[in-house]
Amino acid sequence: MTELNHLDYYRLPWNLTDNSISWLEPTAKCNLYCEGCYRLNEKDGHKSLEQIREDLDVFVKLRKADGVSIAGGDPLTHPDVVEIVKEVKKRGMKPILNTNGLALTNELLVDLKKAGVFGFTFHIDSKQGRPEWKNKNETELNDLRLYYAKMLAEVGNISCAFNSTVYEDTMKYIPSIVKWAREHIDIVHVIVFILYRAANNEKVDFYLGPKKIDIGELVYNEDPTTRTDIKAAEIVELIRTENPEFDPCAYLNGSEKPDSFKWLLSGRLGTKKKIFGYMGRKGIEAVQMFNHLLYDKYLAYAKPKDTRKGKLMLLMGAFDKKLRKTFLSFYKNPLNIFKRLHYQTVLIIQPVDFLEDGRQNMCDGCPDITVWNGKLVWSCRMEEQLNFGHNLKSYPKGFMN
Repeated sequence: MTELNHLDYYRLPWNLTDNSISWLEPTAKCNLYCEGCYRLNEKDGHKSLEQIREDLDVFVKLRKADGVSIAGGDPLTHPDVVEIVKEVKKRGMKPILNTNGLALTNELLVDLKKAGVFGFTFHIDSKQGRPEWKNKNETELNDLRLYYAKMLAEVGNISCAFNSTVYEDTMKYIPSIVKWAREHIDIVHVIVFILYRAANNEKVDFYLGPKKIDIGELVYNEDPTTRTDIKAAEIVELIRTENPEFDPCAYLNGSEKPDSFKWLLSGRLGTKKKIFGYMGRKGIEAVQMFNHLLYDKYLAYAKPKDTRKGKLMLLMGAFDKKLRKTFLSFYKNPLNIFKRLHYQTVLIIQPVDFLEDGRQNMCDGCPDITVWNGKLVWSCRMEEQLNFGHNLKSYPKGFMN
C-alpha cells in the first residue's frame, strides 16, 4: 500500500468551534435505503421549523462555519426545505443540500436557488437500491451523475458535488469516477469518496460507563461480509494507477492516531481533456488563511465562478512548488493562454476506525458536527445519542470481564 507522510501535507486548521462546515439534520426520513447509512430511516422523522431554527442558533452560538450541510435523512423530503435554506442563509452561512436527488425537480431547484441555496452534494452509489438504476455499477452511474450536474449547470451558479460510499467490491471503479469528473471539470466541482464503516461485536465490547451495551439495535451495527477497514492511502494508490501524478495537499488527522488520514483533500487544475497539476500545501494554506482573515471563517465551498479561475490560482506558484510545476506544465503550450483552467476538489473521507486497544479513532476537527439537545455531537454517531444519551466507549473483546 502507498505510504503517505502526513507531515508532507497541510493540516487543515478546522476545530470544534471554528470550522468550515456544520451538519444540520432537519429530518431522519429518506426515500431510499442505502447500505452503510448511519441514520435510521424514520417515516415521521421531520423536525419542525422551530426546532430547526433552534439547532441553527446553537451553531451560531457555539461554532463558526462557512457552510451548513443540510442532510438527514434526505432534506428534500422535508415540506419546508425552501424555508430551511432561507434560515441558513439568513444566519450568514452557505446552505448546501446533501441529497440523493430523487425528489429534486426543476421547479424545486429554481425555488431553492431563489431561497439562497449555495450548492448540492448528491449521494450516488450502486448500493442505494435506486428504482431505475438497480444492478448498475459505479461507472454506469456516471450517467446519473451527469444528469444532476447538467441540471444544476442549466440553472447556473450552484456548486455541484458528488459523494459515494466506497465498498471493497466497488473500489475498482474509483479511477473511472475520477476520470469522469475530469471530463466534466467545468460543471463538477467536488468529488467525495466515503470509505464504508460498520460497528459490530466481533472484536470489541461497547460500554456506557460501567454498563455493557448491546448495540444490536443500532442501524450501523452489522455483521459485515466486506471490509470495514479500507484506508485513504489505498484510494490514493488506486487513483494513481491511472493518474500517477495524483497527490493530496491537505488532511485532517485522527483523534487517537495523529498520522492517520481522516479527511484527505486533493485540489487539481485542468481542462476537460487533461489535468495539468495539483495544489500544494502552501497554496491550500494560503486559501484557508486568507479566507479566515477576510471573512473570519475557514473556506468550505468555493463559488463556481471562482473554480473557473485556475490561471489566477497559478500565481500562488510563487510560494507553492506544486502550483509552480502546474504553471510550467500548462504554459508549456503558449496557446493555453486562451483556455480556461478549472479547479476541482477530490476528497477522501475515512470514518471511525477501531484501534487494537479498542479506542475509536474519530475525525479530529470533524466538519460534520451536528446538534443534539443543544450540544455539538458527531453526526455519524447520532444513533448512540438517540438510543443511549451518550457516545459509547469500546474496549477489546472480553477486556472488561
